[in-house]
Amino acid sequence: MSQSSFFLDLPYIQPAQAQKHVTHNEGMRKLDTVVQLMVLDSDRTVPPSGAVDGDRHIVAENATGDWLGHDMAIALFDGGAWHFEAPWTGWRAWVTGRTTLAVFDGSAWIEPFKSLAGIDQFGLNATPSAAVPFVVRAPAALWDAVDVASGGTDGVIQSINRVVDTADAGLALQTGYVTNALFGFFGGTDLRLSVSADGSSFLDSILIDPASGIAQQPQRPRFKGYTNYDNAMAVNAWVKIAINQAEANDQAAFDTSTNLFTAPVDGTYLFGGSIVFRKDASNDVRIQIRLVRNGVDEINGSFLETDASPSDDRSGVQTQTMAALMAGDTVELQGLYRKNAGFALADKTSFWGVLMA
Repeated sequence: MSQSSFFLDLPYIQPAQAQKHVTHNEGMRKLDTVVQLMVLDSDRTVPPSGAVDGDRHIVAENATGDWLGHDMAIALFDGGAWHFEAPWTGWRAWVTGRTTLAVFDGSAWIEPFKSLAGIDQFGLNATPSAAVPFVVRAPAALWDAVDVASGGTDGVIQSINRVVDTADAGLALQTGYVTNALFGFFGGTDLRLSVSADGSSFLDSILIDPASGIAQQPQRPRFKGYTNYDNAMAVNAWVKIAINQAEANDQAAFDTSTNLFTAPVDGTYLFGGSIVFRKDASNDVRIQIRLVRNGVDEINGSFLETDASPSDDRSGVQTQTMAALMAGDTVELQGLYRKNAGFALADKTSFWGVLMA
């Protein structure tokens, strides 16, 4: 029969053994030392002065004095002397001085909940995987700065690093695990903000060139058009100018067949237009210009009239104003000639607009 237990080396009472209480008490002391293990600290190499019975410590590496040769052991002060228990792999101890749980890994006591260094997956209220090794499922998250008094900088920076500038580094915002927005660097050097309705086709809303700092808005509604023929202008009758050619037409919001701009979204738009005069029989003409919403409403601030007779093929009138539009509202350029008829000159008469906000 073995003299002691396998794991805790508790002494067995042998047949016909004298002073059985000594063996029993030694076993009880061992149990009291290691069961529900709690120690005062785990970083001492020298026994503390003034220890009292019941004090327990984890002996740190390179211990000296009465602890010499007992690195990593549990040291119990009892009866005025130190007693030691060598740990087994997997033993756990609550370290009150550090408010943490220590685990013996076979060679050292580690604090797995103080540092996550070395782990290859982590899940908080969720299950990680090889493809997604870090997963957090929570209603909110906070990155909080460490103040200067505590050794920090009063600020906090979160870094997302990529190896090469052809790879991706950014944030994906999802609904039901379908990506609806991307922000960051995706396959290039431009900082991008892209959106998607279906998670597969993306539109770039903002592109910023890191070399120049210039920001572009590829999806911003804007257009510029002109007429490629002389538009006949009768006397004292407002006429929609046939802007039938587009030099620029982002979002295809301007229709050259109807000569109308249609607002794709609610917002404040800036518009401008010009009518250049070509005479019919006389240049004794006054040219009026305006912008009209939905075919009937003159946009406030857009009306102008020349105050003198224009020069043929050289003079005209320009207008510019802002307008708050609802999605679906239309805007057109109109002109009117007083006193005599004439034409709006081809290739010079133009109309343009852009979404401001």
